[in-house]
Amino acid sequence: MLSRTVILAAVLTSKLLLSQTFTATLKIDVANVVEYQVDISDPQQFASSPNATVGVTPKNFGTATIIGDIVAVNGQAVKGTYVGRSRGIQASPTPYGSAAITDITRAALREQAFEILKTDGTAIGTILSMGLSGGPAPPGAPSSGKGNCAIVGGTGAYLGARGQVNVMNGPGRIASVAENPSNRRTIGGSAISFYVQIIPMFVPQVVVTDDGPAVTHLDYTVVTPSNPASPGEVLIVYATGLGPVTGVDPGTQYPADPPAPVNSPVLVSVDGEPAELLGAVGYPGAIDAYQINIRVPMDVPIGRGKAVLQLTAAWVSGSPLLIDFQ
Repeated sequence: MLSRTVILAAVLTSKLLLSQTFTATLKIDVANVVEYQVDISDPQQFASSPNATVGVTPKNFGTATIIGDIVAVNGQAVKGTYVGRSRGIQASPTPYGSAAITDITRAALREQAFEILKTDGTAIGTILSMGLSGGPAPPGAPSSGKGNCAIVGGTGAYLGARGQVNVMNGPGRIASVAENPSNRRTIGGSAISFYVQIIPMFVPQVVVTDDGPAVTHLDYTVVTPSNPASPGEVLIVYATGLGPVTGVDPGTQYPADPPAPVNSPVLVSVDGEPAELLGAVGYPGAIDAYQINIRVPMDVPIGRGKAVLQLTAAWVSGSPLLIDFQ
């Protein structure tokens, strides 16, 4: 049986083992994207027209605000808002018209924020990036991507994140800043996908004790070769790095009654099959330790003695571990 002292001691030890860099890949799908061009000079006329408009893109150095609805991350339905700010530069080694002469093709200086929520409205976190839009993607990014933006930080599950962002298609529907953005969903916009390579500060990891992964049966006995897990069984997984929990201030110990649920979407798979998530909460008395209850999939093959346990939170995956399985 795992005591609280053993679990917390293992948590402190496991943090010292995280020496490698983890990179997660997020495909963020955004709908109803509209690029509002600042094409009029009178601020009193901003957001005044209830109808669809056609924005006038300036020759160069113009500004625009881009707004869209985040609808999915890695194919999983979510809610959220994408907001970008753009300053045109129209850069090219072979410029024409009013384009700027440079050594590489770029369209604009771009700042953007991805604020991601669960479908029930629970906040997950925000990814912030800044860089250049248009032109080729940087080395290491998909060749089909465009732009060269660095992740400069984040909030929530993505606090302290770094990495890079590229747009896979676009742009959004071009409108005048005179158009009222409250009608954006009614009027409609474009669908755009972003490819996000993120290096998170939080990496979900199953706690490892001297006896192996901290995975227990419902009676709190540890899963071992002589006491293996079974298909369809409910298991308790102890973990770190799942990020914020609901209703608990930073640095505050997690409560026992009621337990504090993890903000991020959590996924546990066994041999590649998703387990049923029964709960993911902060471990009482801890600051960065969590208890996850899962039901093992019925179709996990038996007879091999081991199964691969994989933990993911906010679409960031930790190192897979082997657990004893009958």
